[in-house]
Amino acid sequence: MKNKYINNEAMMLRTIKSLFLVFTIALFIQSCADRLDLQPEDNRLTADVAFENPEAYKQFLAKIYAGISLSGQEGPAGAPDLIGLDEGFSNYLRLYWKMQELTTDEAIIAWNDGTIHDLHNQVWTSGNEFIRTMYSRIMYQVALCNEFLRQTTDGKLDSRGVDTDLRAEIQVFRAEVRFMRALTYWHAMDLYANPPFVTENDPIGAFLPPQIQRTDLFNYIENELLDILDDMTEPRSNEYGRADRGAAWMLLAKIYLNAEVYTGTSRYTDVITYTNNIIDAGYSIPSIPYFHSFLADNDSNGAQEEVIFTIPFDGQRTQAFGGMTFLTHAPVGGSMDPADFGINGGWFGIRTTPTFVEQFPDEENSTDGRELLYTDGQTKDIFSVSTFTDGYAVAKYRNVDINGVQGSDATGNHTDIDFPMFRLADTYLMYAEAVLRGGGGSMSNATSYINELRLRAYGNTSGNISEADLTLDFIIDERSRELYWEAHRRTDLIRFNQFSENGIWQWKGGIQQGTTTDSFRDLMPLPATDLGINTNLEQNPGY
Repeated sequence: MKNKYINNEAMMLRTIKSLFLVFTIALFIQSCADRLDLQPEDNRLTADVAFENPEAYKQFLAKIYAGISLSGQEGPAGAPDLIGLDEGFSNYLRLYWKMQELTTDEAIIAWNDGTIHDLHNQVWTSGNEFIRTMYSRIMYQVALCNEFLRQTTDGKLDSRGVDTDLRAEIQVFRAEVRFMRALTYWHAMDLYANPPFVTENDPIGAFLPPQIQRTDLFNYIENELLDILDDMTEPRSNEYGRADRGAAWMLLAKIYLNAEVYTGTSRYTDVITYTNNIIDAGYSIPSIPYFHSFLADNDSNGAQEEVIFTIPFDGQRTQAFGGMTFLTHAPVGGSMDPADFGINGGWFGIRTTPTFVEQFPDEENSTDGRELLYTDGQTKDIFSVSTFTDGYAVAKYRNVDINGVQGSDATGNHTDIDFPMFRLADTYLMYAEAVLRGGGGSMSNATSYINELRLRAYGNTSGNISEADLTLDFIIDERSRELYWEAHRRTDLIRFNQFSENGIWQWKGGIQQGTTTDSFRDLMPLPATDLGINTNLEQNPGY
């Protein structure tokens, strides 16, 4: 199944070079007026000519999906989507992971690239290049989605004589693109609260986008997702790597779980509704060890049975120094053998803090199978951030299959591990949290769901809990044990009011023992560069 999606993506990469000018013109929303008179070069295709090829619609859709995993048109370097930060650093998933993990107790990085230490230290400014490039990547992805929707209106399809069968397929594509735009705007809402806002109905060219307020953006995302549900394919019925109705339900549940943060009004009853939809849709927790879900064959070893939305990677066809290549190489260093991870070398970068280690009973000797820590030659405490062996390493992502065979890239550079953005374990934890927060549902069901996860983790019932054990304090810790390094932690800690003013871990605040930070850190700043151009934008408080 993975190869079917990847082959479409490979076709897209060949075609997108000629379509690139057409598809990215939407990005120039702040261009000078005189630039609007520029015409494509003779060897560039206009949109109408490009779409004479019926395959172009699916190839453009593939580009939108690939916007999360790839960083440009040639990969791993060459013809980047964004200019201004090294192409490896500018990858969407790599940047989003850093926003969600390096800012928390789950991850810290030894490298000293630019202002990267400011993320874990929580001392970033509006000039931070990683925060700025995440923002740019989000806006780029939104622009691609908008342009696809502009090019697939009924009027456009009529003018090109698109036949009935292809038109029906394009309507499904449009629903998926609206989902991808909603997903991207959720990231913008979660990170930046009040970003610029552009849809397919806005002009292209010399246009300063208005700023949307967080509550209004929440309402927009919600309405978009509700509106596309009937046009999405049934859960678990789409091509591997493409979104379906289950993914849309999951994103609705995600925004509802955090609605009190986003809007001031809780929506936990809605969390129960949409998590129940997912739970009843046929996903399952597979009877495999936990670590199998993060191996090179996690698209086929049984792990795929619980995945609701994944970002596919293929060592030969999706080559980028971000995404899963980063998450596999960067945690390897010290005495770790790269061959055990199916790679050609470690990057001596990311590891974890003592606070995360202490989530597990008996810490590095835990019988909880989710404890995938590497401790040989590593110290638990981090005395020097730049010393890789200070802090336990994390051995979660491995580019080998269940038999230990390396992934498909013979060089050992790039990985086959797919990133599970949404999976059933998260749904179970969301359901249980919503029950505890008064959203309805059943404490008995919630406990049963959590015990299903713990049965996989422990291999037996020794890790089972009772209803009395199921508390909010338990949930935030269990989310960390189950979902660490899957880009959830920052959002979770903010919802539990443990991200800035309360939670403490080593090097938070820029000091070894850690300290609290001001609550304005719960939001990222809008980049100073964009504020200097777009006079419609107002900076988030505290920056």
